[in-house]
Amino acid sequence: MIMNVIIVGCGKIGAALAEQLSQEQFNITMVDINRHKLQNVTDNADVMGLAGNGTSFQLLEEAGLRTADVLIAVTGSDEVNLLCCIVARKLGSNITTIARVRDFTYYQERVYLQQSLGINMILNPELTAATEIARLLRTPKAIEISTIAGGQAELLTFTVEGNSPLVNLPLSRMNQKLGTDVLVCAAIRDNKAMIPRGDFVFRTGDLISIVGAPRNTSHFFHRIGISSGQVKDVMIIGGSQIAYYLAYQLERMKNCSVKILEADRDRCRALSELLPDTMIIRGSSHKREVLMEEGLPHTEAVVALTNMDEENLMLGMLTSIYNPKAKLVTKVSHLPYKEISQRMSAGSLVCPKELAARTITQFVHATHSSMGTNVECSYPIMDGQLRALEFNVTGLSPVLDVPLKDLPLRKELLLSIVIRGGRAFNPGGNDRILQGDRVVIVTSYGDIRELEDILERGSFPRGGKTLRSGGVTAFTHQPEQILAGGLNG
Repeated sequence: MIMNVIIVGCGKIGAALAEQLSQEQFNITMVDINRHKLQNVTDNADVMGLAGNGTSFQLLEEAGLRTADVLIAVTGSDEVNLLCCIVARKLGSNITTIARVRDFTYYQERVYLQQSLGINMILNPELTAATEIARLLRTPKAIEISTIAGGQAELLTFTVEGNSPLVNLPLSRMNQKLGTDVLVCAAIRDNKAMIPRGDFVFRTGDLISIVGAPRNTSHFFHRIGISSGQVKDVMIIGGSQIAYYLAYQLERMKNCSVKILEADRDRCRALSELLPDTMIIRGSSHKREVLMEEGLPHTEAVVALTNMDEENLMLGMLTSIYNPKAKLVTKVSHLPYKEISQRMSAGSLVCPKELAARTITQFVHATHSSMGTNVECSYPIMDGQLRALEFNVTGLSPVLDVPLKDLPLRKELLLSIVIRGGRAFNPGGNDRILQGDRVVIVTSYGDIRELEDILERGSFPRGGKTLRSGGVTAFTHQPEQILAGGLNG
C-alpha cells in the first residue's frame, strides 16, 4: 500500500525528506509559502508542490489532508510546525503527525505536547546530531554507527588499516581465524559499494560495514586491535547549539574531559553557565596558534561544529596534519561539501539535515509497517549506495519456516541478522525465519517493501505451495521435500 505524505516546509530537512521518500515511491505533496524554494524541490524530486501557508485549513485540504497518512511539519518556525500538526489532527483524525522543534523548552515538554496535541513525533535536529556524535565518540574507530532493533544489534563502519590482521584475509576464514561472530555486510573499494561474498579478500583502505550483537562487534574490534573504549579528551570547535547538546551528554560520560573553543564573548558566557563541567575557551578557530596552544596536537578527539562547512573541512585537514591519530568528527550541511569531504581526511561526517530526514523516514517506515508492510526501518549504508532494511515479521509470508539455504534469494542481497527473543544472531543456511522475528537485510535494491520481496521474482522456496487467504499470499512448506543446497551467492 502506497502512503500519501504531506511535507510542510521546503528547507534543508524538507528537501532531504522529499528526496528520500520519493525514491521509495511514496506519494509526496510539498507545501511552502516560498514559491522559489518549492520550485527547487519539485524540480529535483518526484513530488507535487503547493504554494501557501501550511497552517491553513483550506490549503491543507487542497493538499489532500483528508486522505493523507502522514503530515511532516519542518518549517523554520517551531510554532508553525506545532500548529500544522494541530490543524492536521482536526481534519484527519487518523493521520500521523511529525513536528520539527528546535527550542529546547518545547522539546523538554514533548511528552505533554504529544499527549495533549496528538502529535506522534517531535524531533530536535540539533539534539539528534549531537547524540549521533556522542555515539561515535564512544566507539572512536567506527566511522558510522547505527543501532538496530532498539539496541539489540548494531551496524558499524570502519576502515581497514595497514597493520590490521584483516589485511589479505579471505572473508570466508575471518570469524574462524579471529574467533569472532559478526557478519561483514558491505564494503567500499575504489569508490564502489558491494556486498562481499566468501572469496572477498580484505585490503588496506577498504571501508567495511559489520553487523552483530553489541558484545560481538566489541569483541571483533578488540580482536583486530582496535580499542572500542570511549575517548577521554574532546575538543569541540564552535559553540553552536549542537556543541551545547554534545557537551551536555559528554559531561555525563565517565572520565571524559571536554573543552569548547568559541569566538563570541556572549556565547562563551552563556555556555559557561549552562555547562559547569566543560571548559569554555574564548578564541578564534581561524588562528593556528590558538588551536595549538589549546591542545589540538594532543587531544583524543576533535569535533568541528562551526557554522561554516569550509571552516569545518579546513579544521579537519589541520587535525589530520598535527594529530592524525585523533578521532575526527566533521559537521557538513551542504551536499557538495559532503562529497568533497569524503575524499579528504574529514573523519566521521555528520550532516544534521540528512540525519533528521533519516530519523523521520525510519519513523514513517514504522508507521507504514503497521499499515500493511513489513519494513520497520531503513538505514543507508556506504553513503546510501546500499541500504539495511529491518523487518518486523508478522503475518504470513513465503519465507517463513524455510531453511535459508532453500530460499531463492535475489543476488544483490544479504540476510544479515535475526533478532529472536531478545537475542541477535547471524543466521546460517539451516536457520529459518519465524513469526515474531526481526530480520535485517542489506541490499542495493530500492523496490523491497514486503519480506517476500527478497525472493527472486516469480519464485518460491522449493518444496512448498502457495495459498491465498484474505488477499494475503501465504506459503506452506513441506519439510519432506526440502532439497540439499547452499546459501545463494
